[in-house]
Amino acid sequence: MSRILLIVGGGIAAYKACELIRLLRRRGHAVRCVLTEGGSHFVTPMSLAALSEDKVYTSLWDLKDEAEMGHIQLSREADLLVVAPASADLLARMAGGQAGDLATTVLLATDKPVLVAPAMNVRMWQHAATVRNVATLRSDGVKVMEPDEGAMACGEFGPGRLPEPLAIADAIEAALKPQAQLPTRPLAGRHVLVTAGPTHEPIDPVRYIANRSSGRQGFAIAGALARLGARVTLVAGPVDLPTPVGVTRVDVETGGQMAEAVDTALPADVAVMVAAVADWRVDPAAQKIKKGAGEPALRLLPNPDILAGLAAGPRRPRLLIGFAAETERVVEHATAKRVRKGVDWIVANDVSGDVMGGGANTVHILTADGVEDWPRLPKDEVAARLAQRIAEALT
Repeated sequence: MSRILLIVGGGIAAYKACELIRLLRRRGHAVRCVLTEGGSHFVTPMSLAALSEDKVYTSLWDLKDEAEMGHIQLSREADLLVVAPASADLLARMAGGQAGDLATTVLLATDKPVLVAPAMNVRMWQHAATVRNVATLRSDGVKVMEPDEGAMACGEFGPGRLPEPLAIADAIEAALKPQAQLPTRPLAGRHVLVTAGPTHEPIDPVRYIANRSSGRQGFAIAGALARLGARVTLVAGPVDLPTPVGVTRVDVETGGQMAEAVDTALPADVAVMVAAVADWRVDPAAQKIKKGAGEPALRLLPNPDILAGLAAGPRRPRLLIGFAAETERVVEHATAKRVRKGVDWIVANDVSGDVMGGGANTVHILTADGVEDWPRLPKDEVAARLAQRIAEALT
């Protein structure tokens, strides 16, 4: 049984903490809660205490608790600290190392791993200050989940929703699993090439062929590899995402440009080809195609097969990993793709749901030794696990 200290921040999403506690207790974990002042406007200590079957802590100035240095005890007795929901304000105070209330004092005093599930307005999540604060926390070793995308209480739509309690519970269990003992920076001295995002293949000056890839999984993988010490080159299609800390980014638009950027980035010890390159391109019209000119006929031309070319080329990385986005018979199609492309691993996922653009993913790792099925996890957890597997393979 693991001991989890759940810090409930402010925001309407605080009500989901109740379901999270129920899930964790059902899975056999002990849960103790710290409720912030903001969180107390949305849930009560009584509710959390009833569900956790433990005392709820709310104040740094409780005479009885602090006579025994309660904030130190709370921070050290848990196996994992979880902040859910984490508001933009709480993220900022964590990144700044502040200790003005019980929650931030506990977080600053802990020597245990910390998992954070953010929840806020989409514009707050995408603000440069929040992007900077999240990057700081991740570089400090805090696991920050990607928020879900969807409609919000404020009426806006976009990334910023608290991940569903089931996804948070899965991320908690993944964080609690013992990892293989590796050096702190096992990929130091290694060069890893990562591609991410879609490509845009122009039809005319205002239209293009593309797909729904958000780039979030590829960017998360690039950041996870950099945190393990790798020198990472990220070749990114047209996406609006912040560059992960410690990553060198090369922006491209078309599949042809991505192929050139990949070739320029070689040699590499590892290549993780996450990008969803458009299979087809056209010779674009010089001017905008008008509706009144009749039905346009587009002659589709094949884009370069970057993955197969890299596998067959003279500068093939030692470990070459491709991705397979499928909508049916996922493992079957991905198995055939691994052989056809000549790669070492294929990471397969079913994209018939909300994977493209969403915050979670269910993947299957296909190697020469067989298939490994992973549970549905936040994309940053998928990235961390994959980076760990790559480090193990190289060491």
